[in-house]
Amino acid sequence: MAKTERIAALDIARTLALLGMLAFHLTFDLQMFGYLPPDTIYQGFWFWFARLIAGSFLFLAGVSLWLAHGQGLRWPAFARRLAIITAAAGLVGLGTWAFMGEYYVRFGILHSIALCSLLGLIFLRLPAALTLIAAALAFIAPSYLRDPFFDHPALVWLGLRTEPFLSVDYVPLFPWLAPFLAGLALAKLATQMGLWQRLQRPATPLTRALSWPGQHSLPIYLIHQPVLIGLFNLWIWLR
Repeated sequence: MAKTERIAALDIARTLALLGMLAFHLTFDLQMFGYLPPDTIYQGFWFWFARLIAGSFLFLAGVSLWLAHGQGLRWPAFARRLAIITAAAGLVGLGTWAFMGEYYVRFGILHSIALCSLLGLIFLRLPAALTLIAAALAFIAPSYLRDPFFDHPALVWLGLRTEPFLSVDYVPLFPWLAPFLAGLALAKLATQMGLWQRLQRPATPLTRALSWPGQHSLPIYLIHQPVLIGLFNLWIWLR
């Protein structure tokens, strides 16, 4: 498979993850503007749905790292992508600090994808089984490694705090490295089984339409909340 080829199924999977993200953030905004009870997103379905969506993005990022660099690390492309994601994470942090104050994003989904991508380089040449073991260890790490030492603000990115941490988006390294490594490992296994070649299909108008959002997931992520909040404010102003 040529490095420049895209697999529509993965782009469509990103599109589905984006739709889930939009649904969750719409619910968040309805709560924030007082149309839903104040604890809606912290309970039951929405609590777990948010984690499913975050895990989906990280899983797909792990798959993408393998597909892009599994046959040989292309440093310029990797560094460019990492710089874009890191800059976007900084933009989200500044924007949420301006509008959300103390609840701003210190280490959210973009920060997590950037850090996991760096750590994922270690696993590109390791066996899939070992990578899956590392994923399992990352998943259970918070259950065994939490300690007051990690409550220091400088270590918030680890996810090993004993005290609650309040932020509008918090996706620390542990346990969220787990879905990233799982995606990377399963992508390796899929390569060994020839799955990616079988997923190659001629593009159709439908697959192109469904793939388009997934191919532009970062800009959609960055603009969707300002648009939603702007629409809510417009609705309130027009009432």
